[in-house]
Amino acid sequence: MARTDSAPAAKSHAAPREEWTGQIGFILSAIGSAVGLGNIWRFPGVAYENGGGAFLIPYLVALLTAGIPILFLDYAIGHRFRGAAPTAFRRLGGRLGRWMESLGWFQAMIAFVIGLYYTVVIAWALSFFVFSFDLRWGDDPAAFFTGDYLQVGEPGFSLDFVPGVLIPLAIVWVLAIVVLAAGVAKGLQRTNVIALPVLLVAFTVLVVRALFLDGAGEGLTALFTPEWSALADPNVWIAAYGQIFFSLSIAFGIMITYASYRRRRSNLTTPGLVVAFSNSSFEILAGIGVFATLGFFAFQQGVAVDELEGLTGVGLSFMTFPAIVSQMPGGPIFGCLFFGSLALAGFTSLVSVLQVVSAAVQEKFGITRRAAAIGVGGVSAVLSVLIFSTTTGLLALDVVDQWANNVGIVASAVLTTVLVVWVARKGPELRYHLNTLSTFRVGNIWVILVGVLGPVVLGYMLISKIVSLIVEGYGGLPAWYLGVFGWGTVALLVVGAVLVTVVPWRRSPDDFTPWPPYPPASDERTPASQKGVRS
Repeated sequence: MARTDSAPAAKSHAAPREEWTGQIGFILSAIGSAVGLGNIWRFPGVAYENGGGAFLIPYLVALLTAGIPILFLDYAIGHRFRGAAPTAFRRLGGRLGRWMESLGWFQAMIAFVIGLYYTVVIAWALSFFVFSFDLRWGDDPAAFFTGDYLQVGEPGFSLDFVPGVLIPLAIVWVLAIVVLAAGVAKGLQRTNVIALPVLLVAFTVLVVRALFLDGAGEGLTALFTPEWSALADPNVWIAAYGQIFFSLSIAFGIMITYASYRRRRSNLTTPGLVVAFSNSSFEILAGIGVFATLGFFAFQQGVAVDELEGLTGVGLSFMTFPAIVSQMPGGPIFGCLFFGSLALAGFTSLVSVLQVVSAAVQEKFGITRRAAAIGVGGVSAVLSVLIFSTTTGLLALDVVDQWANNVGIVASAVLTTVLVVWVARKGPELRYHLNTLSTFRVGNIWVILVGVLGPVVLGYMLISKIVSLIVEGYGGLPAWYLGVFGWGTVALLVVGAVLVTVVPWRRSPDDFTPWPPYPPASDERTPASQKGVRS
């Protein structure tokens, strides 16, 4: 008779898997991964452009019907099959293991590519943190950013390195490698336990200060005034699903890897809810801070908020915000808080992205944690410097990010939901796994949301984006450039995933028994507390 309160049998002779020290450490690390650059520079603009206050309705619906269900899916896969994405998918796939492993490597390749340019944005934030002390960007922050700082050239590939980017970029890579080499508890968890509270305090101070600026009320009115007619626009709903999807760090291996470091008997769903709602709360906090500040800027310019430009992304952070900082009382302090928060939020997300690759390489090639961290970090650092610290780095970053996120990650999500639920037919088993260990239980509706609604919505997003990129191009850039850095990125993801999959494992991952056993010998509906399962 299967027992859910017995210790799982260990068949592998490999070293014990690293673990978080406890639930709090995991939750803080997962929140640190989810709260990143997109929370600060993407959500406020997306909400404003898609119905203002009314956007919160599709946003909440998307969170409940796609974000949290797919987050639970990642948790269940990583925790049940105890590995980074390639290992977990191979074990999940059974006789289809080789094919499923390639999906795991596809996710690891996405994380590898994102890590290359994510570090560069953190390096920019560190530079602007220093620039804030003397407001070095002067009277024209846009010209300073693209001209004096990045020295942006024509589309192409250049080896004209920009020292102002290269030096902070090297610092970020050294720090990231040190964190990865230190391991899960002493590296990733300790970084998040320190950085996340600092980020929250710094950003809260920034938001409170922004609320007392002249014009802050007009900014908040612009953000939260509901445009109810927007709810009839399908694109608004797609934008909501896109925002939730990209901000939760799902479908490219992060949460699979993080969940695999949880102890066998660990509550999964309740911490997942804490992570999801904490991430959304930070996004709304960011929206309040950003639009209160934009309201001040509009007040200073004598214009309405809707007449401002650069309300999202790189333009908001490195062009609009420096201009605002220059005009506000105590500008240097405000600038340090903003760019310091941006760097911290980015770094806690970066280490989670890199851990996906490092853990996958470590398991596949049977090498130590430190060797994997140095190897993956070293190769990534060299490529990152060569591609993104030059005068053509900004254009390359913009294009690679567009394809890796909107094509790579969305394709990964569609493939994951379809292959896991419909091909491998693991929906009931993963639901059983979640319910056996967790206090918040999921019903059959979870399988439907993951297996039907998820792939339909995400599939529509993927097809729409691919058609748009093919027909309209991107950013007015030449077709050859988009072919190399855009579609070339997608080709790299696919080819890289296939090539690494065919490499033999140093130690077979197949000698593994999932726990708890499935199908269960006892009634699944028995409450977890009666099975001796602790959270």
